[in-house]
Amino acid sequence: MANPDTTQQLIDRAREGDAGARESLARRYRAVVAQWAHGRLPGYARDLNETADLVQVTMMRAIDKLDLFEWERSGDFSAWLRQIFMNVLRDELRRAGRQHVSEHTPLDELVPGPDLIARELGAESAVAYVNALEQLPIELREIVILHLEFGLSHAELAEAVGAPSADAARMRLRRALSALALNLGRDCVA
Repeated sequence: MANPDTTQQLIDRAREGDAGARESLARRYRAVVAQWAHGRLPGYARDLNETADLVQVTMMRAIDKLDLFEWERSGDFSAWLRQIFMNVLRDELRRAGRQHVSEHTPLDELVPGPDLIARELGAESAVAYVNALEQLPIELREIVILHLEFGLSHAELAEAVGAPSADAARMRLRRALSALALNLGRDCVA
């Protein structure tokens, strides 16, 4: 049976010291973080640290720092968690010897490998996609990235962005993709 608590309820209970809420929160988001982490750690940085370790460190840091998290709207926790993951990845890459890595280094520069969008659309279209994506409000941008770039299903999207159901997430994704298409059309005309 799925946990009926919302992410915000779990965070509130975890902040009050409820160990079960902390575990439920970690269990709920572990798969999302694992999808973000999959294939992101380049070969030169791999020793004992693999994707599962990045996920575990991300979840531990997030749970330990819940008091710092500020909830304003749906999707904030996913965005905060992704930022923690990116910081964990940067830390691991620095540890592995990439001295030029800083907290502001874009993830694209950190991790070599094929860019899904550029591979599928070509470099020029990938630039248009990124520009159009940046024009979206953060909550729409997040759902597009989670679906197109990380492959989350509608049910996983619902959980990640706080939508009440998979159908609600599907509808939110449809609106986001329509807005993205509109922005892409503007870029093509400009």
